[in-house]
Amino acid sequence: MTTLDTPGTPFAVVDADRLDRNASRLRDHLRGLGVPLRLHVKTSKCVEVAERVHAGGPITVSTLAEAEHFADAGYPDILYAVGIDPHKLPRVAALLRRGVTLTVLLDTLVQAEALTRFAREQDLRVPALVEIDCDGHRGGVVSTDPALVEIGRVLGGNLAGVLTHAGESYFAYTPEALRQAARNERDTAVAAATTLRDAGLPCPVVSVGSTPTAHAATDLTGVTEVRAGNYVFFDLVMAGIGVCDVDDLALSVAVTVIGHQRDRNWVITDGGWMATSRDRGTQAQAVDQGYGLVADLRGDLIPDLVMTGASQEHGILSTRDGRPVPELPIGTRLRILPNHACATAAQHDRYHVVRGTAHPLVEATWSRHRGW
Repeated sequence: MTTLDTPGTPFAVVDADRLDRNASRLRDHLRGLGVPLRLHVKTSKCVEVAERVHAGGPITVSTLAEAEHFADAGYPDILYAVGIDPHKLPRVAALLRRGVTLTVLLDTLVQAEALTRFAREQDLRVPALVEIDCDGHRGGVVSTDPALVEIGRVLGGNLAGVLTHAGESYFAYTPEALRQAARNERDTAVAAATTLRDAGLPCPVVSVGSTPTAHAATDLTGVTEVRAGNYVFFDLVMAGIGVCDVDDLALSVAVTVIGHQRDRNWVITDGGWMATSRDRGTQAQAVDQGYGLVADLRGDLIPDLVMTGASQEHGILSTRDGRPVPELPIGTRLRILPNHACATAAQHDRYHVVRGTAHPLVEATWSRHRGW
């Protein structure tokens, strides 16, 4: 085994102990609510993470490349949770013909008509969920819109159920606001399912989920599955809304100090936005964490030190209160804790997996899948 002093920086680090703890926490919570997890793999895009968290279980993906990759790894039940582009249906059909249960998502009559026509031509059932808008965050049909039943009727035997995502829960800053987001997500999805059933249409799947609402939910009556993915790593946005603590963050980026601008009170590293991403998701929160918090190689935070600037291959560290930056000689290795785990992970093609805190040892290297 090697230590974090060995690989060339910047590189992504996953703390296995924190990953396991995060996985156990949500697993136990959902078990208590009696609803299964459909792990969203879009955050890690890593078979080893999925195996550790949810081996062989149903998963959610955000790209067809993920679906193909995880199908190759033996995952037979996959939900592609991005509105289907009809041009991608041949790839969907190829997975279905391999014996993979691949469910797609849509929210318009145009998509439903294209899918139904394709399924008929290919003599396939292409299971589809209708996306329901529960909070105006992005896509979906409002549960009271007559278009919901129209879409369901057009889908006919391809209709598999409904799905909603409480995207606005990422901006819920109190425990009660998070619980309310979870209640609204459930209530909206169940109401949509009831509308379809009252119209004589099948609705076996009622799918809800986001990392905040999955943890905040107290009653999931009527729900058949919960989707979540960010929680395996967590990040500073999740810590900022109280879903986790900073000590729960399992993903970081190892960087090296390469310079100083003492008149500006800067430390410069070799980890710019190509390593950490441009995500500034904490900017609207009570505490702006810049481009990320700074820890030593053990993972211990360096008080008041923040990654405040980023160009392509340079990171700028400075203190929150303007006090002199700590003495960090050139060659010092640090770890940056990210604002948004999904965006930061996307900058890397592998994870260096560590365990232990005094002298973290790299016990494995896990590949991360990319592409669309």
